[in-house]
Amino acid sequence: MRRLQVGKVKLFDMKLSKWTFIAVLTLAGLSAQAAPVHGWLNWRGPNQNGTSTEKGLPEKIDPQHPLWKADLPGQSTSVIANGKLYIIGYLGDGPDLQEGVTCFDAETGKQLWQHNYDDFLSDTIYLRYATSSPTVDPETGNVYIQGTQGILAAFTADGKALWNHSLMESYGRLTFPNSRTAIPVVDGDLVITRGITANWGAQGPAGDRFYAFDKNNGDLVWSADPKERPRDNSFSHPYLGWLDGKRVFYAATGDGSIFCANARTGDGIWRIPLAKAGINATILVHNNDKIISIYGTPYEPGQMVALKIPHVHPTNAAAGPIVIERSQTELWSNDLSTSTSSPILVGDRIYVVTEKGDLSTVDAVTGKVLGRLKIGIEERNSSPMYADGKLYVPMLDDPGSKEAEGGGEAGAHGAFYVIRPNDQGGEILTHAVLDGRCFGTPTAYNGKVYIQTTRHLYCFGKAGNNDSLPQTEAEAWPKPGPATQLQIIPSEVLLKPMDKVSFRVRSLDVNGLTVEEIKDFTQIKWTPFIPPTAKVRASMNATFTAEGELVAAQASTASAGAFQASLGNLKGYMRGRVLPGLPIKQDFESIQLSEMTTNQIEQATPFAYPPLPWIGARFKFEVREKDGNKSLTKTIDNKFFQRATVFMGDPNMKNYTIEADVMSEGNKRKMSDVGIINQRYLIVLKGNEQKLEINSNLERLRVPAGSEPSNFKWSPNIWYHLKSRVDTAADGSTTVRAKAWKKAEAEPDKWILDVNHKTGHQNGCPGLFGFAPQDQRVFIDNISVTASSPLQASGNN
Repeated sequence: MRRLQVGKVKLFDMKLSKWTFIAVLTLAGLSAQAAPVHGWLNWRGPNQNGTSTEKGLPEKIDPQHPLWKADLPGQSTSVIANGKLYIIGYLGDGPDLQEGVTCFDAETGKQLWQHNYDDFLSDTIYLRYATSSPTVDPETGNVYIQGTQGILAAFTADGKALWNHSLMESYGRLTFPNSRTAIPVVDGDLVITRGITANWGAQGPAGDRFYAFDKNNGDLVWSADPKERPRDNSFSHPYLGWLDGKRVFYAATGDGSIFCANARTGDGIWRIPLAKAGINATILVHNNDKIISIYGTPYEPGQMVALKIPHVHPTNAAAGPIVIERSQTELWSNDLSTSTSSPILVGDRIYVVTEKGDLSTVDAVTGKVLGRLKIGIEERNSSPMYADGKLYVPMLDDPGSKEAEGGGEAGAHGAFYVIRPNDQGGEILTHAVLDGRCFGTPTAYNGKVYIQTTRHLYCFGKAGNNDSLPQTEAEAWPKPGPATQLQIIPSEVLLKPMDKVSFRVRSLDVNGLTVEEIKDFTQIKWTPFIPPTAKVRASMNATFTAEGELVAAQASTASAGAFQASLGNLKGYMRGRVLPGLPIKQDFESIQLSEMTTNQIEQATPFAYPPLPWIGARFKFEVREKDGNKSLTKTIDNKFFQRATVFMGDPNMKNYTIEADVMSEGNKRKMSDVGIINQRYLIVLKGNEQKLEINSNLERLRVPAGSEPSNFKWSPNIWYHLKSRVDTAADGSTTVRAKAWKKAEAEPDKWILDVNHKTGHQNGCPGLFGFAPQDQRVFIDNISVTASSPLQASGNN
């Protein structure tokens, strides 16, 4: 996708591993060498299992006398590299709340730098921000984060912005009220993240997908799809390992499975269905031969399960992943259950805090529950951390906090335990009450322990240099075999007419390991490619030069498609879209209604798929005949798709006016919602509420939110016209203007809504919106996106 300049978007922080994870690999193989970055670099720590060899950590925790404390609320976990601590938090309130990444001096707590970002078009409720954590690259020290709203961003250790992507606008990433957000993981030259996306083409249907980007420049390298419809979003962290010569990752998914994929190509290898809901807890790998997973929800108890790692592989990439029944691989199970807290592994012992607050000790070989220690009544997100012979265990709430603090707001204090584990449950060394609830996981570094609450970031331990971690050597990778395939980077692009883009081409062996970088592009043949399963048989309006540069045509029509690269018998693929700049016009009249509906709620009706290059439109909208014209029509046959957000431009776009004709089916008692999106603001006609509204988050920026000026009486089965523009002031604030009127009438002079936003969105894709929860279709036609002209005194622009 196109690389973006950092805008005001919100981010997550990732937990970084304490040891250096894996240094970047050379193309032909990797010789062991000391990695230059030292610390706890990702959420799961140096061993990917919540443990560290750090020594000299505190047994006693005194919340009244921390080594230092910072006022940065959140639900994140700190990562530390070379004396710098990185964490996600949030600041401000209401429409001006921002989420961001902050860097502190890990010894003193001095703030070194900070990047804050707005929330936009998200479903986040309450203060469910900063649920992700940063991750640090062990080779460069660069920092990667993913925000609640889907901004994936990279920074240097000193806070210089390197690149970012709006995953929502570029790949159709969805948001959810629980706000669970993935933590990126670095593997060699890749940074891997995940999310439920409804993209375009074959990735149009919603799926819990993984994406790998070049860590240095943000180019998309691959995407991975378990190929099963998700039931929930999951932030289960990928576990990296090796399987039969392949670099792989294992992760729990939103469809309730354990998924294994090739970490160099994204090809799915196998999937084991486990649960009826999505699984959020991160898996463990024990003795390199078994995966241990735990699942459940607050309302339905689950299980802890051990599965023998299958050694099966698809015959080709298109055939994967292979679905394996649980009964074929299960080694043991027990009745422990969590929804979002993850277990940790210390030798042959598993430690996990269950949903109802029991610290449980499990034999990893047999699955026998050896001991339980009641330490709370509920656990959410937080996981234990083990180091120096002790468990550091946060609990969401401290049940005795009112008494301990002399009264106060219920649920405002979390518990933090230091426990010496044993097979009987454990010996409590410290039970501390922290100011704020505990959702994050502790981190150990240089004789200190760090924990964030919904009010503060705490540091406990000894001042000074107490580093007991050995410098670790990078993992040696196997040498590749003969080349069998090509990998094209970037694997997906977005261009404007006459744009150009260059590619890197690698040859890979059968396991996905890099054999060489192809330098002579004159050897490569590029041809348009239409997948045999494509529902829309289309090509990208672009051509390759002899030097391997892709050039978009001058035509102003949107297009999308794929290309195949051939080098002898080796083949590789990329796909892309060409979207025109301003102006954008679409009346759908040139689209042929060549398909027929087959659902059970209506007679067979002619339709066409929506424009292929649009993000998020597939299966949620169709082009149909309406009132003698063709229009974009909201589908109503699948309840999972009753709400749809569509993006039809570049996330960098700004200073434009968008307008469209809109209509809802219905009657006096029920109608649907329909709207347009301008620079990350939704302008929507609310059917049942009979309002015109501007929002970007329903709890934080929703104007007028029920006040009298928002009333806008509109009728079903009548065409209306929506229009909006966003104007940005020199101080970064924005004014969002909107109006609506009957299409058959003249445009009103005045804007109906005129909303100021202090921390305004500086850019964003134009888009469309439809919400049909009561089986009343909405229709959109005559879409126009043009550069905004200077405001006239009358306001009629």
